[in-house]
Amino acid sequence: MDDRWHPGIGDPTAIGWITVLAYFSAALLCAAAQRRDSAGPRPRHFWLAVAVLLVLLGINKQLDLQSLFTQVLRDRAKAHGWYEQRREFQALFIFVIAAVGAAFFAALPYVMRHQPRARNVTLAGLVFLYCFILVRASSFHHVDWALSQTLFCIRLNWILELGGIIIAAAGALLVSRRSRASR
Repeated sequence: MDDRWHPGIGDPTAIGWITVLAYFSAALLCAAAQRRDSAGPRPRHFWLAVAVLLVLLGINKQLDLQSLFTQVLRDRAKAHGWYEQRREFQALFIFVIAAVGAAFFAALPYVMRHQPRARNVTLAGLVFLYCFILVRASSFHHVDWALSQTLFCIRLNWILELGGIIIAAAGALLVSRRSRASR
């Protein structure tokens, strides 16, 4: 069986399409927040950037570009003779991702201190998605195994990805709620 990446639909399952729909719905909520948010510095730039990022992540969900990334790294490792030590590199990769994610979370209060709570919530969701997507891309078998575990017939992988999307969308919903309350 050819396990190499090919362009096409990466996750044609119902949950794959639900996740893409969640990304696009969250992007639409952020686009709406861009029109409604007038609090704090540069609200329009923030919401537009988040909306574009969420659309790109939705597209990536079906193109499975992280698998292409993994394949390219695997090919490089084999070509340069360090494929046998890949576990150490994968563990280091996950550690770096976790450290960068923790640093982002730790820096959020400082960086976003003058921003409204809604943007802070959305940014926290994006940092969570960043960590999840990159750790999933590491293709570390223990991580793959953990993400495939189920909780009440729902895979942890689905809970984490959809959870990050929901957190990102929640900030946009807060803007909508605040906008309606101020009318």
